[in-house]
Amino acid sequence: MLIEKAYEYTSISKSPRETTRLGRALGSLLQAGDVVCLIGDLGSGKTCLAQGIAQGLEIDPSQGVTSPTFTLIHEFLGRLPLYHFDLYRLGGPEELWDLGPEEYFYGQGVTVIEWAEKARGIVPGERLDIELKRLGEKEREIKLVPHGPRFQALLGEILENPLIRRHKKV
Repeated sequence: MLIEKAYEYTSISKSPRETTRLGRALGSLLQAGDVVCLIGDLGSGKTCLAQGIAQGLEIDPSQGVTSPTFTLIHEFLGRLPLYHFDLYRLGGPEELWDLGPEEYFYGQGVTVIEWAEKARGIVPGERLDIELKRLGEKEREIKLVPHGPRFQALLGEILENPLIRRHKKV
């Protein structure tokens, strides 16, 4: 295991392909009940990362994992179910409560939440936050911030992946 006392990791993705590759590596390590919160502005790469996570969960590409902007939740079947939330159009936290999010957060699948900053106070305390920032046309800064021991260990596993180690750490 990688020996680092880092509680977050920031890297630079040079292309959508690299962002997807990071998501795929992450998705291959996720377990039932894991929650991943994607935070970033429009065009920062949240959906691209979610598509990579879906690949890592062995979700058939024909299922078309896209941003579910007009539907708050899409479900996809793979190695584990993927519950893909997009909170962009969420009017307020009470709208999310009406959907019964705890059934997804603590269910048999993996929950990925785009625009997760709109759900502060609702998402579980133990989760992985991924902050994406647009640096240029294709370049993105991606910061992984684990909350809780499960996600601190997961961060170590991610960093052991040779595909991820090629990302430039900043």
